[in-house]
Amino acid sequence: MGYENIKFPVGTKFLVTGSAGFIGSNLVEAILRLGFQVRGLDNFSTGKRENVEEFIDNPNYEFINGDIRDLETCMTACEGVDFVLHQAAWGSVPRSIEMPLLYEEINIKGTLNMLEAARQKDIKKFVYASSSSVYGDEPHLPKKEGREGNLLSPYALTKRVDEEYAKLYTKLYGVDTYGLRYFNVFGRRQNPEGAYAAVIPKFIKQLLHDERPTINGDGKQSRDFTYIENVIEANLRACTASHEAAGQAYNVAYGGQEILIDIYMHLLNALEKDIQPIFGPDRKGDIKHSNADINNAKEMLGYNPDWSFERGIIEAIEWYKKNL
Repeated sequence: MGYENIKFPVGTKFLVTGSAGFIGSNLVEAILRLGFQVRGLDNFSTGKRENVEEFIDNPNYEFINGDIRDLETCMTACEGVDFVLHQAAWGSVPRSIEMPLLYEEINIKGTLNMLEAARQKDIKKFVYASSSSVYGDEPHLPKKEGREGNLLSPYALTKRVDEEYAKLYTKLYGVDTYGLRYFNVFGRRQNPEGAYAAVIPKFIKQLLHDERPTINGDGKQSRDFTYIENVIEANLRACTASHEAAGQAYNVAYGGQEILIDIYMHLLNALEKDIQPIFGPDRKGDIKHSNADINNAKEMLGYNPDWSFERGIIEAIEWYKKNL
């Protein structure tokens, strides 16, 4: 199905927070391709300027260099907007364990500022990024909404709090909020740099440079790796969802389960490399196995992901070959 057939009125305007980041910049690109207006908001704390440079000359694009921790900035960003796609946040479970106060400021206070701005500016729909990390140590697979365990990191806690605030804003103020629990998103523009980089782009970059990647743990952990196109679809589907679907959080994934060491071998074959990985210690706060039940998102949002892991990884590898 994809998202090209989703209908919005002529003149619809979107706000994408975190628009210079991986997911945010892909959302901006998709919305502009569909012919609608986009305002981007980012302070480049984790986003990259090169992710937004290609949009600057587009007459349907406007950019605000600002911080979601400032309420006035959020109010300005929401002015005249129909839909908010709130992606601005600091990610990474390990980094949140090192910097819990900063995560509180950005992920919780920043999201509350955006919710309040959306309320005051009468935004039609507020769609925000949550995370599969909210499932914590709940052992059952697949992960299903309403069956969460004990949280394992400050990052996971911030996303759980965001969900609760969004639920309250729907119940108390009538703001239609839709949480999207992303499961291990990958694809073009995802940053391969640094100690907290996501595993797929980091592996691809290291293998392209003939370096030995480090696999945390035994490599047998599994994830529901989700290609970026599916995430774009989920965001746009949520903008057309009913009020009855508001005030909830939904799993956004493909519904698969890939084992990390198998992915590593797949990348070796695709890149025609023969490099043995280094096995390091488990990462604090990590969940061993994770895959998603996406039936709620299908039923309530009309989400129907087209992109399997196998299809997405081919495109991702080609993009990194051209851009690294």
